[in-house]
Amino acid sequence: MKIHRTSVFVDDQEKALRFYTDVLGFVKKHDVPLGDDRWLTVVSPEAPDGTELLLEPAGHPVVKAYREGLAKDGIPLAAFVVDDVPAEFDRLRALGVVFTQQPLEMGAVTTAVLDDTCGNLIQILHSK
Repeated sequence: MKIHRTSVFVDDQEKALRFYTDVLGFVKKHDVPLGDDRWLTVVSPEAPDGTELLLEPAGHPVVKAYREGLAKDGIPLAAFVVDDVPAEFDRLRALGVVFTQQPLEMGAVTTAVLDDTCGNLIQILHSK
């Protein structure tokens, strides 16, 4: 069994697409109009046939309370693996990304947490 797709809820799909592609470096995989919304996924350029991240509209009433609760408690909605957390932290911060947690080494794992500007906290991590 493999994970094929997961999702993050976003306030504005176009804004999310710009952030996840132009800033984080993912590439658009699917963009299918669905009424007022789109079936919009991105993937890692290193794994174009890998797990897709659906930029899912946050319109459902339950989503607002869910995301606010996670953000209030500092809990990331998703985690992305990077080769070097401090280097990625510096690269993203230079692009204006706001971090809620600076790089933190915890034994064999280093993490940092960023605000994706779309209502979510996202963790970047590296395991030795």
